[in-house]
Amino acid sequence: MDDVIWMSAHELLEAYRGKSLSPVEVTNAVLERIDEVNPKINAVVTETADLAMEQAKASEAAYQKGEPRTLEGVPVTIKDLIMTRGIRTTWGSKLYEDYIPEQDAVLVERLNGAGTVMLGKTNVPEFGLVAVTDNLVFGPALNPWDPAKSTGGSSGGAAGAVAAGFGPLAVGNDGGGSIRIPSSLCGTFGIKPHFGRIPSYPHILHGWDTMNAEGPITRTVADAALMMNVMAGPDERDRHSLPASGIDFLSGLGEGIKGMRCAYTSDLAVACVDPEVVEITRKAALALEELGCEVVEDDPGILDMSGDLTILVIAETAAAHWETLAEDQEKMYPLFAPFISLVDSFSAVDFVNVQNHREDIWEKLWRFMAKYDLMLTPTTSCAAFDLKEGGMLGPDEVAGEPVTPASWIGFTYPFNFTGQPAASVPCGFTASGLPVGLQVVGRRFDEPTVLRAAAAIEKAHPWADSHPAL
Repeated sequence: MDDVIWMSAHELLEAYRGKSLSPVEVTNAVLERIDEVNPKINAVVTETADLAMEQAKASEAAYQKGEPRTLEGVPVTIKDLIMTRGIRTTWGSKLYEDYIPEQDAVLVERLNGAGTVMLGKTNVPEFGLVAVTDNLVFGPALNPWDPAKSTGGSSGGAAGAVAAGFGPLAVGNDGGGSIRIPSSLCGTFGIKPHFGRIPSYPHILHGWDTMNAEGPITRTVADAALMMNVMAGPDERDRHSLPASGIDFLSGLGEGIKGMRCAYTSDLAVACVDPEVVEITRKAALALEELGCEVVEDDPGILDMSGDLTILVIAETAAAHWETLAEDQEKMYPLFAPFISLVDSFSAVDFVNVQNHREDIWEKLWRFMAKYDLMLTPTTSCAAFDLKEGGMLGPDEVAGEPVTPASWIGFTYPFNFTGQPAASVPCGFTASGLPVGLQVVGRRFDEPTVLRAAAAIEKAHPWADSHPAL
C-alpha cells in the first residue's frame, strides 16, 4: 500500500472501477501517511479521519451499486481559509480559533457532491495575507523537501500536503499568488483559474473580492483539470462568478502545443531574481521549442505594483476589522501589527490609484498577449527559503538584494489584478534539491490553453514521480 499514497486521482478511479483497490483501503493508507509524516511538516491542521472513513465507506457502496460519481472515493484536503460545515475553520487566526461554520463553501458542496473523501483542513497564514504559511494557532508549515524551509503561502499547507503524499487533490485559493507560490516551492502543479471561474462563497470577512480565485493543487495536470470540471460554473451567491462556459477542462490535454507562440520573461518588473531560478526556468521555457512551440524572450513592460498590493492588503484588512481593529490587532500575528497601522497614512487617492494602475497594466498586457498564446515566467523569484524563529513575512533578500513581502512574489500578483488564468508547473530543482516552478499565463478566460501547455510540459518532462525523502 506504500505506492497508493502517490497515485493520481485518475489512477485511483481506474483502480476503484477495476476493483483492485477500494476507497476504504486508500483512505486508511493516506490517513496512516498523515499520522506518520504530518508531525514533521505541519501541513494538515484539522484532521477529519472519522468523516473520511464514513465518506470512504459510502463511496465503496456506490461502486458496489455501480453508481460512482465523478471523484468517488478520491481523498482531498481543503484549505483552512475555505468554509467547511461542521468542521473547524480558523483562517489561521486566534480570532477564529474555535469557529465551526454552519455551511460549506460552494466548491466544497461540489466536491462533496462528486464523491470526494475529505481528509482535513490545511495550514495557512492568518487570513491568507502573506506568502509564508505561519500563524499563532498552529505554527508554520514546513517544506517537505527541506523542513527547515518555508512552503510559501498562503496555500502552503495544501501544497505541502500534496507533495508529501496526503492524497492527490487539494483545494487552495489565490489572491496574489497563493496557489502558484507554494506549488512552485513544494514541487506541485497549481492553477489559478480565471477570476470568477470557480465561485467563491461564503466569506467570513469582506475584502479581496476582486482579486481572489479558488483552484486546485495536484500532482498531475489531468487531476487539476478534473477538479475544475467539478468545481467550475456559476452560482448566484457569488456575483462575480462567470456564466457557464461549456468547457471540458480535460478535453484537449493531449493535443500538444505545436504551432503555439509563447513569450518568456524573467523580468516583469520584479526587482531581483535568483540567477539559478532564471537559468532553470529559461531552460524549461526554451525546451518547449522541442515540442514545436515558438518561444521568444519578450517582456510586456508593466509597472511594479508591489506598492499597490501592499496598499490593498493593508486597507482591506483594516476595513474588515475596523470596528474592533485595536482589539483584533492584539490577537493577530505579531508581524502584521506595524503594517496594518499604516492604513492611516493612505489617502483615498492612493486607493483609487490602485484601480487606475490595474487598468494601466491591463492596457500593456492585452496588447502583449495579442501577440502570444501564452506568457512564461519564473513563478517566484527564489526557491524555498529558511524559516525564521519568531516568524517572517517572506525572505529578507533574494540574490543578495533586500526584498519586501510583496516584491519577491512579483511574478504572480499581476495576474490577480488582471484576472487572467495562470499556473505553476514544476520545471526542475536547484543544486540543493529544491523545486522550481515555471509560471504559464494565459489570455483571458483561456484555462484550456494553459492546461494544454502544462500537460505537454508534464508529458515531455514528468515530475509526478519525484517525491521528497520524508
